[in-house]
Amino acid sequence: MNPRSIGGRLLHLLLVAPLLAGCSVLQQFEDRVAVRPVQPGEYIARKRGDILTSGRPGQATLETIRVAALDGACPRPDKPSLECIAALARAAAIEDERRLSALSELWVQQALSLPTGTQDGAAEPRLGAWLEAARHAYAYLFFTGRKPGQRAFEDRQTQVRDYYNLAVQEAAVILFARQHGRAPADGGGALIRAGTWAIRTDLSRVRMEPGLERPQELVPASALAFSGLRSQYRRDGFGAELVAVIDADADASLRGPAARAGAPGRPGPQRSAAWSAMPYRALTALAHFQGRTIAEVLSTHALTITAYDPYEHDQITLNDEQVPLAGHFTAGYGLWLARSGFARQSIQALLGRKLGIDRPHLYLMQPYDPGRRVIVMIHGLASSPDAWVNMANEIMGDETLRRHYQVWQVYYPTNLPVALSHFQIRRAVHDALRHFDPGSAAPASRDMVLIGHSMGGLIARLMVSSAKDGSLSRLIEEGTFDSGQKQRLQARLAPLIDFAPMPEARRAVFLAAPHRGTPIARRRLGLLLADIIRLPLTVLEGLADLIPGDAAGSAAAGTKRLPNSLDNLRDDDRFVRAAAELPISPQVRYHSIIARATADGALADTDDGLVPYRSAHLPGAISEKVIVSGHSVQETAAAILELRRILHADLAEQPKRDQFHAAPAP
Repeated sequence: MNPRSIGGRLLHLLLVAPLLAGCSVLQQFEDRVAVRPVQPGEYIARKRGDILTSGRPGQATLETIRVAALDGACPRPDKPSLECIAALARAAAIEDERRLSALSELWVQQALSLPTGTQDGAAEPRLGAWLEAARHAYAYLFFTGRKPGQRAFEDRQTQVRDYYNLAVQEAAVILFARQHGRAPADGGGALIRAGTWAIRTDLSRVRMEPGLERPQELVPASALAFSGLRSQYRRDGFGAELVAVIDADADASLRGPAARAGAPGRPGPQRSAAWSAMPYRALTALAHFQGRTIAEVLSTHALTITAYDPYEHDQITLNDEQVPLAGHFTAGYGLWLARSGFARQSIQALLGRKLGIDRPHLYLMQPYDPGRRVIVMIHGLASSPDAWVNMANEIMGDETLRRHYQVWQVYYPTNLPVALSHFQIRRAVHDALRHFDPGSAAPASRDMVLIGHSMGGLIARLMVSSAKDGSLSRLIEEGTFDSGQKQRLQARLAPLIDFAPMPEARRAVFLAAPHRGTPIARRRLGLLLADIIRLPLTVLEGLADLIPGDAAGSAAAGTKRLPNSLDNLRDDDRFVRAAAELPISPQVRYHSIIARATADGALADTDDGLVPYRSAHLPGAISEKVIVSGHSVQETAAAILELRRILHADLAEQPKRDQFHAAPAP
């Protein structure tokens, strides 16, 4: 070949090469795919990150937009666009699962971008966006080719379920705020018009308090963060986890003259019910869109938002599919305690102040269930249901225990004499059981478990003991009263000193209980505290004619006054010493959980800072667990684990008890 010709061709190539630099002819000589290392955190973020975790659409939605060739309609996927959503909805070449899941996420993005507001006009666009997110998630979950069970291990289904749950939550809250204060129609299932949407609400599966047709407040459980709770318990599944405030003023009704009960043996004002369901109720809401096909669901604007009680329903049927129902079992309890003001009230009650309670009240942690056995929890001196915060939460968080038990918490004034508190608490429990189950036929009316801490343990022991031998009556005979006073005392106080074990109770757990009193109560500080404790006026008025003298005077000064709770906790108190000798029913299996402040020294000589081991120990207990702890042993993880062990063992024995109940009478 001519060298001059070769050189000319090379020169020509060099001259035109810059012109071909952007041409695909040369790009084919480059690697089209590059690779780089990815750290595990980045991999998980890309795989599972989405609009809820990162604030921008997830990888699956972005890929769907690219595959559908919607780069023009969706130039900024990180910015919500109705044009992008409409273009994706028209993309027929994309399979249903990819399109519907992406649309659900984009509608969530759209809803989050809209301003919040409580007025109808401000809330309506946001409500519409949330309903669209729920609608597309609903269609993906139940109307595509594969069933939910076939996608059980797929991250995308979990994401879409979260979109649905959040969308239903936000829609329910907006609708509640919109309808708040308006009279319900159609038995609570009023038709609500919002733009093109026609929405019905169904509360028929939630038991409301008598006279109340709808909650006073609706709070998303996901919006609550708690301190003071060791853990939070919830059940994964479908539906929005909510807290319904049924009656925000329920606690206030326990205080004041209108709520006071008369003293034993003397007429008093009419008593209101001594029990109520906890006014903060766990709910789970679901949105059901009309239609039996994808096309019908995506074209309808009619839906029903239904509320469920997660204690009663653990699964529901959606489009012929059995699906687990979500539930949050801590949020309502935590919100109730956070708003209750129990800590301050309990001190006011101890000191006899006006804002303190003056009678016991039973709080049912869920609406009464005849099929679940009852656990009654009784707190101690200067305390309240706050004392059980973690122990009760752990019971309700245990799925097996939650399925078989219902928790009733006693809230009572801790300034009263122990005998009077025992009488009133026993009566409240009895009255509640007879109200719900007059024939005593339900499982809830038998095999009750009593759990008492400190003075509450002493009261629980009286509830399973017998005083029919007259041992408490002898305290009056031995007292420094004239014959007339003795006769009046015996007649008036008969219900307090002559009683049998509660027949419903079959198991008891005593935690740091001063069965034989404590020397702390008779020492200087204890005597000072006893002198500043004031009894409710109703009690003083009811018994003033029986015990003359200064009702507020000091026992140390020699004046006669009614003994209060702290007097009864002295280890030399005649009542507590007599009560310690009362026989416990042979039908009751009982357990002790005892605290010792230090692991050093002989067990018999230890105490928890307030209660000696010798006082807390009970011969004949099925089990005795000693924990290194202060007096508030019920707050420790070890005590909670021991109680759960006891309750699970109790359930294991249930078949034998059922056989006993079913056996014909001889």
